[in-house]
Amino acid sequence: MRAVVTGAAGFIGYHVCQRLLRDGHEVVGVDNLETGQQRNVDDLTKLARFSFVQHNIIEPLDIDGAVDRVFNLACPASPVDFEPRAVFILRTCSEGVRHMLDLAFHKGARFMHASTSECYGDPHEHPQRETYYGHVNPIGPRSPYDEGKRFAEAMVMAHHRTHGTAVGIVRIFNTYGPRMRGNDGRILPNFIRQALHGEPLTVYGDGSQTRSFCYVDDLVEGIVRRPECDFVEPINLGNPIEVTVREVAEEVIELTGSRSRIEVRPLPGDDPRKRRPDITRAREKLGWEPTVPRRDGFLRTIEYFRSVEL
Repeated sequence: MRAVVTGAAGFIGYHVCQRLLRDGHEVVGVDNLETGQQRNVDDLTKLARFSFVQHNIIEPLDIDGAVDRVFNLACPASPVDFEPRAVFILRTCSEGVRHMLDLAFHKGARFMHASTSECYGDPHEHPQRETYYGHVNPIGPRSPYDEGKRFAEAMVMAHHRTHGTAVGIVRIFNTYGPRMRGNDGRILPNFIRQALHGEPLTVYGDGSQTRSFCYVDDLVEGIVRRPECDFVEPINLGNPIEVTVREVAEEVIELTGSRSRIEVRPLPGDDPRKRRPDITRAREKLGWEPTVPRRDGFLRTIEYFRSVEL
């Protein structure tokens, strides 16, 4: 088949493109390189059946020829981007999503939208099921991303109900692996980079807040399965094994052999205290669940960071 992947130069987008190419498909990668990495594009263009279009999906996009699948992964997703790119994120989640839905509709393609566990905000339900409406501050420092992604889901469902567009939504929980940016701002790349440089590992709050870490190869398996399922409502993709932030810091110190210590800092506003997916839907609808143990995934990620950081 022929697939369009937006956000192709990003962390997850790169891995989705690589997987589709490995499976024998043709891929048109789309990215404006606002936060995506040029090196990802350069490496993908070395592979057969890949072409790249530098484009901002806030503007309409037309692709020549047939398109069978649209994987919409375009949107800055790192906390470091939420403030400086707030309006851009909101426009990407509104105008951008509509443009990609229009492309899928006119091409008769199936549309897969990458949403986020941030739709649940700082949740009162634990673990989080897709039927939970969330607890989100609509004007807080994380709101451009949280509310942007929530609006995007509404746009996807409205397009489906109005035009009959074939759609599917995944809510992605904490994902990690090679190709993450060193300045990503998220927990694991921060910890790994700090440990490799012998710097203190910055734990915000008391470290008791929890996350659930899914290795990128596991996530991509769920993503490529998603458009083949006719169920249109959101499906959680993440690892249901929960771990505290402090435990993650301690594991990174151990696995890197670092002498770094842990340094506690104030918790940012609206930072979720707990995060763990209920993946019952993913098991039932996609036959999917993660398989890579956290220790193995952490070691692979650390080795990648060693190769690019040191």
